[in-house]
Amino acid sequence: MNRTPQTNESCPSFSHLDPIRRRFPCLQQEIHGNPLVYLDSAATTQKPTQVLQAVESFYQEDCSNVHRGVHTLSERATIRYEAVRAKVAQFIHAPDPHGVIFTSGTTEAINLVARTIGRDRVSSGDQVLISTMEHHANIVPWQMLCEEQGAKLVIIPCTDDGDLILDDLQSLITDRTKVVSIGHVSNAVGTMHDIQNVIAVAREKGAITMIDSAQAISHLPIDVEQLGCDFLAFSAHKMYGPTGTGVLWGRKELLDQMSPWQGGGDMIRTVTFENSTFADVPWKFEAGTPHIAGVIGLGAAVDFIQEVGFETIQPHEQQLLEKTVTRLDQLDGLTIIGRPENRISVVSFVLDRIHPHDAGTIMDQQGVAIRAGHHCAMPLMSRFGVAATIRASFAIYNTLDDIDALVAAIESVQEVFN
Repeated sequence: MNRTPQTNESCPSFSHLDPIRRRFPCLQQEIHGNPLVYLDSAATTQKPTQVLQAVESFYQEDCSNVHRGVHTLSERATIRYEAVRAKVAQFIHAPDPHGVIFTSGTTEAINLVARTIGRDRVSSGDQVLISTMEHHANIVPWQMLCEEQGAKLVIIPCTDDGDLILDDLQSLITDRTKVVSIGHVSNAVGTMHDIQNVIAVAREKGAITMIDSAQAISHLPIDVEQLGCDFLAFSAHKMYGPTGTGVLWGRKELLDQMSPWQGGGDMIRTVTFENSTFADVPWKFEAGTPHIAGVIGLGAAVDFIQEVGFETIQPHEQQLLEKTVTRLDQLDGLTIIGRPENRISVVSFVLDRIHPHDAGTIMDQQGVAIRAGHHCAMPLMSRFGVAATIRASFAIYNTLDDIDALVAAIESVQEVFN
């Protein structure tokens, strides 16, 4: 059944954002005969034309390895690659571009910290603090480290609404707490955590702090100096950039103390069979040929976000979020999972007697792309007493018509099963 988008006249038009939406080629298609409604941006965002062109231009014009060549292509590729490091530093208000390390994504960035400074600082009897609401990428590396070192993984609990319980933070973070690693925004229910409070207490107790900003980076401005954290990570593909590329930012004085993460080419200064010496930060953490095109695409994604501006992005996404919650609350047989005090761009819900995977399959037939599953947050699903949820997540290119389509698709699913 073809879907005709409806205009909700009770809300102001988003027509002024139509030119932005048209910059995303993937959105200009039909799925099963219906206009694509993409509501899975928390998993990965679509890519604007300028990002696609940046990646393509590297391969067409400057394709060469970086740092190692003296020929023109290598020099041009190196200039473009290193320019993104400075651009990212400015984007997150980092004081020194040398604190920006390019990784394959947030997962690698967290593993890097866990296997270097984490391994050096965490010993038997020590503690690592995370929260109930973490993505698996911010659970498993610390779990592995604690098992290896004989340390304890301590968990900040959350309320039924999906807010972290921080009343006992002073007692949770002790002199034995060596690392505090916490998500900026929950990918499963959208909670924006009070990370500044957590960071402040951790610093009082001498713990290093790691912030997973994968779900925050495209939705709100980040200032690492203002936050006061020691490390912060995010992925390009969640901020309109390419997959397989990410960033770890760290305080330069800590990065200088840390051992290399991996060995190989481009992270060395000298190599003999008896000994090797390593490059300066950040290059000692970037072994091998990097994802050069991905980093260049990341730079274009930063340009895109800054061109649009958070002053446009934040109110637009917040209005979509509020409208979606209002519409979903009007549907019988639907329960929203998590109602945090501060939420960003994500709504998760379940339908009575309908498995999320079944719902997602039927919704796809109407061109509505949502995420169904545990969202790499199985402990949080257990906390809420569900195996999986249906998740709708928003970005700058979503519209009020997308909300209408989401509601219509949910009603169709209920009709099929009831």
